[in-house]
Amino acid sequence: MPELLTIEDALERVLARTRLLAAERVELAAAAGRVVAEPARARVDLPPFASSAMDGFAVRASDTPGSLPVAFRVAAGSPSTAELPAGTAAAIATGGAVPEGADAVVPVELTAELDGRVDITEAASPGAHVRPRGGDVQNGEIVVEAGTRLAAPQIGALAAAGIAEVICGARPRVSVLATGSELRAPGEELGPGQIFESNRALLAVVLTGAGARVEQLPVVADDERAHTAALERGLGADILVTSGGVSVGPHDLVREVSSSLGVEEVFWGVAVKPGKPLSFGVRGSTLVFGLPGNPVSALVGALLFVRPAVLALQGLADPRPNLDSGRAGVPLGRNPGRDELLRARRRLDEAGVVLEPLHGQESHMIVRASAADALVHVPRGEGTIPAGAPVRYLPLT
Repeated sequence: MPELLTIEDALERVLARTRLLAAERVELAAAAGRVVAEPARARVDLPPFASSAMDGFAVRASDTPGSLPVAFRVAAGSPSTAELPAGTAAAIATGGAVPEGADAVVPVELTAELDGRVDITEAASPGAHVRPRGGDVQNGEIVVEAGTRLAAPQIGALAAAGIAEVICGARPRVSVLATGSELRAPGEELGPGQIFESNRALLAVVLTGAGARVEQLPVVADDERAHTAALERGLGADILVTSGGVSVGPHDLVREVSSSLGVEEVFWGVAVKPGKPLSFGVRGSTLVFGLPGNPVSALVGALLFVRPAVLALQGLADPRPNLDSGRAGVPLGRNPGRDELLRARRRLDEAGVVLEPLHGQESHMIVRASAADALVHVPRGEGTIPAGAPVRYLPLT
């Protein structure tokens, strides 16, 4: 058996084989979760005019303190075309355009208005409570850089800057194929030796969440001809993901049939538990992942390798898994030869996140895994990570 690759080395080999997909124009309303392919630039100054940050009175700072006649009123959304005469004030609403001549706004709670005059008892500073034109961004400046995945803050910024469309990387087409004569669809009756198939649905959720367009292919039996037809169909996508059939048993046909169809195997076997018998190859521009059949192993492989590939194809600046920091809730034994990813629950104490591993870590225990909201990374090595020690984890929710 070839030497097992580390997680880091395996992921680098995956990312080295990814190629950016073509970019496309996307309406902002449909752009959440998409990856920006070209810098998005503001169409206006933001704010587009000097505006008030408070309800109050626009004044010339040099006229304060004092009792000033109220020359006119400015509502939000109504342009102020009049210049503020010296020695006067203008009542103004939050967001209203500060009139020419005014250089400060005095909050209403610091004033007293009576009979068309406003009393201001303290001197205002020039620029106080005034949002300058272009103070957030100027026309033509970059609002969102290329390689950014769009979430609520970026969508809001793009809309505020007048951007109705963005250029994004295309969503990868992913075919998901489960292999095994023992598999039956949920809802069917199980016969002797049969189990319900769960990996396609699981993988579809992970990869759709990364921006992929997922097609779940029909389950294929342990038959070479059936494998050939199913794999050939799946190879028409940007990524083909199989589950099951990648180990060394007599019914593990995926790698052999893939090779006969022209798939170049880049590696097989990663030093990770669960998920060791994982394969990765390419045919042309199609990336081919062979994940183990055990559901938790398939989940780990998808999160560590397939999801980053989906993001890389779209152009995300750093598609690698984003591990957060926490502390071990109990002592964690280390595996000398393999990194481990333990299903765990997060809890908070006064010092931050604490990770509590679940009972039942076997790779087939998908129902027990459903209680987990994190995968704790236990690096390979000797000894034990003591309770309370720093650990890294991959959030599942």
